[in-house]
Amino acid sequence: MASTRIHRHVNAPRASVYRALLDARAIATWKVPDGMTSHVHEFDPREGGAFRISLTYDAPTATGKTTAHTDTYHGHFAKLVKDEQVVEVTEFETEDPALRGEMTITFTLVDAVGGGTDVLAVHEGLPSGVPPADNEEGWRMSLAKLAAYVEAG
Repeated sequence: MASTRIHRHVNAPRASVYRALLDARAIATWKVPDGMTSHVHEFDPREGGAFRISLTYDAPTATGKTTAHTDTYHGHFAKLVKDEQVVEVTEFETEDPALRGEMTITFTLVDAVGGGTDVLAVHEGLPSGVPPADNEEGWRMSLAKLAAYVEAG
């Protein structure tokens, strides 16, 4: 199982970034790569709370992991440390064995030198059917949207 590590600086305090990691409306805006639309089905932002989210490709020719054009995943919040860390355990809803298995996503927030917040996203346990380079690119897009969302206030 592969993993990816992505760093992003956000010009906002940790508390603002942390709130965006745990707000369903914010998630629908930023936690989606370019070329996709997000739908939050379930979202209980507390330790042990569950979530279920679908990402649908905008292009009709794109292939989804769950249905023809959609990737749906579900999971729970394994650990929440206010303004410091969010740990999610998640898995795709799929029939494809190459895409199955639990993944852990850890967001760590630290005060950046000079102000703002440094965000580190570590995605562990990538199934063999998810190329790490594609995962990293998707996270870079999403974290750029997170920064834009939080910085806009």
